[in-house]
Amino acid sequence: MRAAVLHETGQEKLEVHDDVEAVGFGPGKVRVRVRATGLCHSDLSAMNGVLPQPAPFVPGHEGAGDVLEVGDGVRHVKPGDRVVICWLPACGACPACRRGQSRLCLAGFMNAGTPNFRRSGGDVFGFAGTGTFAEEVVVDAGCAVPAPNDVPYDIAALIGCGVTTGLGAALNTADVAAGSSVAVIGCGGVGISAVQGARLKGAAEIVAVDPVASRREAALRFGATRAVPPEELADAKQHVTGGEGFDYVFEVVGRSATARTAYENTRRGGTLVVVGAGAMDDVLQLTMFELFFDEKRILPSLYGGGDVVRSYERTIALWRAGRVDLAGLITHRVQLAEINEALDQMRTGTALRTCIEI
Repeated sequence: MRAAVLHETGQEKLEVHDDVEAVGFGPGKVRVRVRATGLCHSDLSAMNGVLPQPAPFVPGHEGAGDVLEVGDGVRHVKPGDRVVICWLPACGACPACRRGQSRLCLAGFMNAGTPNFRRSGGDVFGFAGTGTFAEEVVVDAGCAVPAPNDVPYDIAALIGCGVTTGLGAALNTADVAAGSSVAVIGCGGVGISAVQGARLKGAAEIVAVDPVASRREAALRFGATRAVPPEELADAKQHVTGGEGFDYVFEVVGRSATARTAYENTRRGGTLVVVGAGAMDDVLQLTMFELFFDEKRILPSLYGGGDVVRSYERTIALWRAGRVDLAGLITHRVQLAEINEALDQMRTGTALRTCIEI
């Protein structure tokens, strides 16, 4: 089968091979024919080494497709079912799951160290234990979440990561208060989803911050009340909040510099939500005095900060009701053979989300 492979960490281009085999099928596993997958910035971060991932590997973790085969013990899906690929499945038994914090379950992370694929040259890993830039993938049963047939593959794929992460940051982690002021720094697919989440919660002012003009224009269409480049954030803060700072600031870039900017633009007693996935050696510096004196809440948000399966169901309900726009997030479409075009679209910021049709 075909799959896009990164052979060494740091390479900028993927190679599409047709001799890749999905491996590992057996009890508790599901084999999925991938139909659509989104390109998330985390894929780029894994390719350049910001996020740890053994190589060679098949990127992609935001996908949807059809079940081809189920292993012994799998009861929740059957061949022919449409599924969303969940890259962070919950085991249901660990302390985090028992506390109701299933997104902190480490079972899914352990999958990243087990090869999902094989070529003649040896084993190939799947990013985050999945690897959806492939025609087929074998995943743990918990990674295959049933999706209704009326949800198109491309929409279902977005729900698998970016939309769930951004919406959940506003709805679950921050629990944005109606009438509040919000700033979202970084307006790709995840940031735009955070904008939509803040709008759903009734935020009065939503300021989108991004250096790319087309993304700022998109943010206004999705519910932002103002959109500015980073150098104009201070003016927006003065205009919207009288210089006090925003009630909520979402950092959706994953860098300490923008997290520091987000902190400085959060009002005293306000909430900074860290959504972007950054490097392990990128340190955010805060003084003990400002932490004490400003009493700003710093809330990291992993995968939307809630139960993943319930978040999927909520997103589908909101989409059906026309309360969130998911189709509008897909600004570009490519075939698997054109995967490197999608990478360029992400790097230049010209795409909110590129859908790879497989």
